[in-house]
Amino acid sequence: MRFGLVVLGGLLTLAVITLYLQRYALSTLAVEHTAIRGWLDGADLYAYRAPGNQAGAALPPALAMLLAPLTLLPLRAAGWLLAVAGVAALLLTTLVVAGPVARRHGRRRTPFVLAAAACALLSEPVRATIGLGRPELLILALLAADLIALRRAERARHRILADLPGPRRRTALDRGPHWFPDRFRRRLRRIWITGSWAGVGSGLAAALCAVPLLFIVFLLLTKQRRAAVTALFTAAVVTLATLAVAPDETLSWYGTVMWELDRPAPVSAPDNQSLAGVMARLYGFPAPPVLVWFAFGMLLLAVGLIRARSAHTDGDEVAAFTLVGLTGAITGPVSTSAETLWLLPAVLVLADTGMRRRLGGRLPRSTRLTGGAFLAGALLVYLALLAPPSWSLPWNIPAFALILLVNTLPWRHGTPSLPTPRPGRASRPAAIPLPRGG
Repeated sequence: MRFGLVVLGGLLTLAVITLYLQRYALSTLAVEHTAIRGWLDGADLYAYRAPGNQAGAALPPALAMLLAPLTLLPLRAAGWLLAVAGVAALLLTTLVVAGPVARRHGRRRTPFVLAAAACALLSEPVRATIGLGRPELLILALLAADLIALRRAERARHRILADLPGPRRRTALDRGPHWFPDRFRRRLRRIWITGSWAGVGSGLAAALCAVPLLFIVFLLLTKQRRAAVTALFTAAVVTLATLAVAPDETLSWYGTVMWELDRPAPVSAPDNQSLAGVMARLYGFPAPPVLVWFAFGMLLLAVGLIRARSAHTDGDEVAAFTLVGLTGAITGPVSTSAETLWLLPAVLVLADTGMRRRLGGRLPRSTRLTGGAFLAGALLVYLALLAPPSWSLPWNIPAFALILLVNTLPWRHGTPSLPTPRPGRASRPAAIPLPRGG
């Protein structure tokens, strides 16, 4: 029975991927596929322009090197390979984000995670990511891997503070091949269990895309210095390696191409659901008024990072990371449908908060009513994500959802992530005390 359900789920996933590839026609990957092929043949990576819309490749050289092996395959096969990798990354991210929610509500983790991943697969951000052939799901998985490392580091720190021995569990490193040196195996196991590798995922993601740089800023703000230094070191190593292999393209990217915001499409295009895109369309200009956009963007950036820091202080790392992702999506100059993936974990955070408040028998009636409001909000946001882009984009619904959630996303009170203050030192309240989820 279980095997039959797995086979049925796999076949349905393949059918959904086929539908998405036919609907979106891998238009983004087609431009990058041709540009990288020309680059490998000796042409300039950023010289190619697609016939018709004149869209150019807008990817850093590190990402171009990562996608270079796909040029050995036809475009359709490359799109399928990237789509399967994206679905695997989606499963990993859902496991990291939804697994603790299932445990808190007494649900079996595997069915809950698979159901959440299936719901995410039907949403427009995932549809666009797979259908256009974009790597955003892979970048999201790198950030989710850092969340795993930070959780392990937190548990290890609490064990040290409590002077308790850590649990001895057999891992894949313990069951390695016989020729694997025991000392190296023990060292890798220690690194894995203690979360010493926290920051590697954010560093790799920052080398492939500019938005994850905000996660490094978040690590610095929350005084997770080791993870922040690891992320900066990883990003620097990847960037320097790219500079050594492709110096001209690296200098061109960081010098000029990265700042050509209208390279893939105009900033005022309906697909751009960032604050800059909304303002450009409201004013009727190709680009937003710089000073107005900068002022509102910095305000949203400050609110998002302050609220993310408060969520981290209260022990809810999922809500903290979600707030950072939402902030990066709305304040960045260009955020297409594929880059609004952070609305999906926000739906889960809203639903989790609503269920805990709604089903809490000993909570006040006002708290239970607030829980119902959070559940309704989760449902409305998810329905908006299911809607076709022809309906949601003209009304800027994803952009307004991003702005609203940056300001109101709740988080739960758990074990504080920061060390307990010493006696006599009063803890400072959050700078923006908005709903926290109870």
